[in-house]
Amino acid sequence: MTRESVRIAFLIAALNELEIKSIDIGNAYLNAPAREKVYTTAGLEFGLGKVGRPVIIQQASYGLKTSGAAWHAQLMETLHSMDFTPSLADPDVWMRAASKANGLQYYEYLLVYIDDVLILSHNPEPILRCIEKSYRLKGPASDPQTYLGAYIKQWSIENDHRNIWSISSSHHIKEAIANLERHLLSEGL
Repeated sequence: MTRESVRIAFLIAALNELEIKSIDIGNAYLNAPAREKVYTTAGLEFGLGKVGRPVIIQQASYGLKTSGAAWHAQLMETLHSMDFTPSLADPDVWMRAASKANGLQYYEYLLVYIDDVLILSHNPEPILRCIEKSYRLKGPASDPQTYLGAYIKQWSIENDHRNIWSISSSHHIKEAIANLERHLLSEGL
């Protein structure tokens, strides 16, 4: 996912008067089956009767080499089942044809960055319900505040009923400066 894709999506949302909602899928990798056989020795968390016995990890876990790919494949399968297709320009921008109540046709979009999803739709609720059937969300859907390390803000223009969205790198820059200052302090500079 690129910031350019986000900016273009915000333009499309403004032109088509689409709502934008943000969701965060909880424990994303654990939703996918492991793509590799991983054995470990059971600890107390497996129960007293299994301590010390070999076990096979069946779900993708954070830290495994193939977990990211397993999660991506799992989410792709879910989005395909919802009739979304990846765009040719950015495979993390998913789209499907939709119609507004007045019959006007448009595209709904999902912008995916690992487990963070922006939903652009005239009516995002059906999309949210479908995703919630498959995955647990970290919290309720909300207007986006940050995405890809950048601040997101909703604006309105005088004499125009449409809302527009902007993305600012100031959050990312502040974090980079803070990291640099911590590094310089640790080096004694």
